[in-house]
Amino acid sequence: MKHAKHTKQSPAALPEEVRPGQSVELLKELHILTRDGKLNQDSRRKLKQVYHLYNFIEPLLKDVLEEKQGLSLVDHGAGKSYLGFILYDLFFKGLGEGAHIYGIETREELVARSTELAARLGFTGMSFLPLSVAESTSSDKLPPTIDIVTALHACNTATDDAIDFALKKQARHMVLVPCCQAEVASVLRKNKGKDLGRSALTEIWRHPIHTREFGSQITNVLRCLQLEAHGYQVTVTELVGWEHSMKNELIVATYKNLPRRRPSERLREVMAELGLDEMQQRFYTPVTAD
Repeated sequence: MKHAKHTKQSPAALPEEVRPGQSVELLKELHILTRDGKLNQDSRRKLKQVYHLYNFIEPLLKDVLEEKQGLSLVDHGAGKSYLGFILYDLFFKGLGEGAHIYGIETREELVARSTELAARLGFTGMSFLPLSVAESTSSDKLPPTIDIVTALHACNTATDDAIDFALKKQARHMVLVPCCQAEVASVLRKNKGKDLGRSALTEIWRHPIHTREFGSQITNVLRCLQLEAHGYQVTVTELVGWEHSMKNELIVATYKNLPRRRPSERLREVMAELGLDEMQQRFYTPVTAD
């Protein structure tokens, strides 16, 4: 028909929140934009969150490219791969061969969906694998080293598995949003009876609700000490736009080959003080610490 060419959404009419150069088709497929190119309240919040994370990750991507050719990123607990697709669309797709994003997700239907979408959009540098975080560490479908590791709301021990993956893959950068830390709380709860008479500090987690909250807090403290014990510089901040989520803590770690002895000692001291010695295998330190 005569006016058919005018039915396609014009880039100029897109919501101002959408970044220049962003694929409109991608945003519609991710249900961030409606079919007529609009944003509703929920999708506006989701886009704000993803872009806020992108602002943290973009400098890390550039940092890697200053040192070497090529760029690899693994996103653990990828889900529908909102972050991976946005990163690829805004940064990776202009880099050509040697730049790759791997999405790790246990739900095979989401892996299949993301694989199909990447193929349809021509995002050839994206792969999706139906693996747990722990399984991915030894998978031959991933390269021996990875530049950047992300894990957003990887539940319970999956965040620790992502840290283990990153350490073994010699990652330069990690971006973590921890979630549902229950394992440390369960150990605190198990040892509570014998610890109550040992130190007044056990009052911090005597009541069940405090056990859960303190367990979550100390889990992230132990993670940060572990990363520092492996030579990483660690920054902890709060995610803007995630105010309605209880899990809005962002941990960014960059390998700087920093001294390891002091954080290694502190990690062991904290675990001993809290009766968490049995978790030393999870929050492990280097065999030798300088």
